[in-house]
Amino acid sequence: MERVRDLSELPKAHLHLHFTGSMRPGTVLELADKHGVRLPETLTEALTSGEPPKLRATDERGWFRFQRLYDAARSCLREPDDIRRLVREAAQEDLRDGSGWLEIQVDPTSYAPRLGGLIPTLEIILDAVESTSRETGLGMRVLVAANRMKHPLDARTLARLAVRYADRGVVGFGLSNDERRGMARDFDRAFHIAREGGLLSAPHGGELTGPASVRDCLDDLHAARIGHGVRAAEDPRLLKRLADRQVTCEVCPASNVALGVYEKPEDVPLRTFFDAGVPMALGADDPLLFGSRLAAQYEIARHVHGFSDPELAELARQSVRGSAAPADVKARLLAGVDDWLTRPPA
Repeated sequence: MERVRDLSELPKAHLHLHFTGSMRPGTVLELADKHGVRLPETLTEALTSGEPPKLRATDERGWFRFQRLYDAARSCLREPDDIRRLVREAAQEDLRDGSGWLEIQVDPTSYAPRLGGLIPTLEIILDAVESTSRETGLGMRVLVAANRMKHPLDARTLARLAVRYADRGVVGFGLSNDERRGMARDFDRAFHIAREGGLLSAPHGGELTGPASVRDCLDDLHAARIGHGVRAAEDPRLLKRLADRQVTCEVCPASNVALGVYEKPEDVPLRTFFDAGVPMALGADDPLLFGSRLAAQYEIARHVHGFSDPELAELARQSVRGSAAPADVKARLLAGVDDWLTRPPA
């Protein structure tokens, strides 16, 4: 049996993790019981069995079903203590997988009705992130994300709010949900507000639709990072553009297969991106529904795509370089990657 280095000990940054989707299955079940929430039977069965639900989001019906399960899990978060628990457990899981920096993505409007409004909700989240980071030692920040299914004016409100809290732990502004709805250019003003306020632009694109959605994120939203972006592999010129500009793509292999973007793990274009020089930050996306966390994405790169340990180390470096971490944190993590690579395989 080939001896390999432990990927959970490889220092890395986690740049694509959604708030509700970061929860442990047991936590959802406990919170549902605590608050008297009736979960969909398919979600309860999946959470109880440890097997992720069968999902496919390449059509409208499949995406609706995915969102229904996600919304059901989110409805279990009703009190500040629930938020603090989620953040603490997400940090613990990331530390277990070797993460030294986590940027967790959240649309606070989704939680505001139960937590006293938009501003109190974001403050509860940021306070939880700050205290958890201090207690665990994990560098942790927040990326506020607008919902492209809602009106662009809502996104502008969120962008202004995100900028207001840039000194309290918000580092970026995103755009999520079904990219087949809501053109990127409709949200250009919101992203302008965020960039002017010093926030990193990191919209989703190139997941459920093709390369054009990645180009739109670059041209209309001036993206510094792309959430997913994998469909850029279908356009060599776009790949070169991403590589030339060193735009990091937050690639989530397990998620891509679970949602039907690709049929098999080997179809995810990790090698295509790597060989083209496009920086990647592997991410777990929504481990609650997809069944695997951060280190498992590196395992896919190793076992399915044949990445060597030096190549896996470079993937980790790319995640760190693409993050909004302070320079000293980046230097420490990069040194840790070099140290990991010098250790003999176990």
